[in-house]
Amino acid sequence: MEPVVELDTDVALELPSEPMQLSMGPSHPAMHGTIRMELQLDGEIILDLDVQPGYLHRGFEKSCERGNWNQVFPYTDRLNYVSPMLNNVGFALAAEKLAGIEVPERGQYYRVILGELARITDHLTCNGASAMELGAFTPFLWCLKVREWIWDILERETGARMTHSFGRVGGMAKEPTETLKQDVRELLPEIERVLKETEYLLLKNRIFLDRTQGVGVLSKEDALSYGVTGPVLRSTGIDYDVRKAHPYMVYDRFDFEIPVGHDGDNYDRFMVRFEEVRQSCRILLQAIEQMPDDGPVSIDSPKLVLPPKDKVYSTIEATIAHFKIVMEGLKIPKGEAYGYTEAGNGELGFYLVSDGSGTPYRVRCRPPCFFNLAACADMLRGGMLADIVPSFGSINMIGGECDR
Repeated sequence: MEPVVELDTDVALELPSEPMQLSMGPSHPAMHGTIRMELQLDGEIILDLDVQPGYLHRGFEKSCERGNWNQVFPYTDRLNYVSPMLNNVGFALAAEKLAGIEVPERGQYYRVILGELARITDHLTCNGASAMELGAFTPFLWCLKVREWIWDILERETGARMTHSFGRVGGMAKEPTETLKQDVRELLPEIERVLKETEYLLLKNRIFLDRTQGVGVLSKEDALSYGVTGPVLRSTGIDYDVRKAHPYMVYDRFDFEIPVGHDGDNYDRFMVRFEEVRQSCRILLQAIEQMPDDGPVSIDSPKLVLPPKDKVYSTIEATIAHFKIVMEGLKIPKGEAYGYTEAGNGELGFYLVSDGSGTPYRVRCRPPCFFNLAACADMLRGGMLADIVPSFGSINMIGGECDR
């Protein structure tokens, strides 16, 4: 009979373990497209991770260098398809800076109104989706309801609900409709009502608070070191907003505030976006009061702006001008310029080089999402596996901006 071996129970139960490696995405439903995360886990705790943005294979910048200046606008629509008007305006301002021109006052107000409407749709889509990812489906539907109302207005103005391609170098594609001011004026109280209803559902909900407060924290120092901008930066307590810091168009004429957070966590990012929606409503109310009812929205230059269709069909001068702009492109003087605006996710910049031909020689874009995504790993490291979904959702990653 073999001797009985007595085992030390504590030693026997201590199983050898190593960090588990897990690939999350790119086909994971919470990874928003091409993103993949290579995780190292200790149980459900994230020891380390590598965020890989992947490729959409669109070649945005090189595509812009193949067409003429106005043919870039459809590409900018797809940088951030949740707020395309802000991208249209950003590129137009950069090109106009290079050309040394400024659109008429009415055109600037028109750009502000359409851009702030787009900003509201962007923030509500992000917050609604973030709430849904925590199980709150009703706020998601309410936020998208407002987005549909705004898209109705944008469709009446631009002819398209989502990818408008409505901006032009030197102005806008068309003048405002007669009902624009009334449409916006009637919409603003409805937006505030939906905001209050959504906050009433979420801000006293224990699940929502536990999953957002103190989760996905980004420090002020890390945010600055990564070049983070927009609501993600402002949630850390830094009040940098291009509209205030470097006013463009007519933003210096409006009275509005820059909401900031304190902790840089998921909760602060959620609340900053909601407060920014309220500030956009304040800007809209002032813009529709100040915008002139008459006057051009584009500059008077047959070499840069397409003539009206009725003149193209009735005069030889307008026909020739239309032909040359469409076939040869705008003749923007040689030089280079960097223009930047406040988009939905932060500072959107375009560095443009012109060689004097009708096609951009070089287009380089600074997409805010790319920098926000770079800081995402620091938010998640040391947290729980389940917190990836709400934290990643709170940076509002848009694949079109991250495509390099």
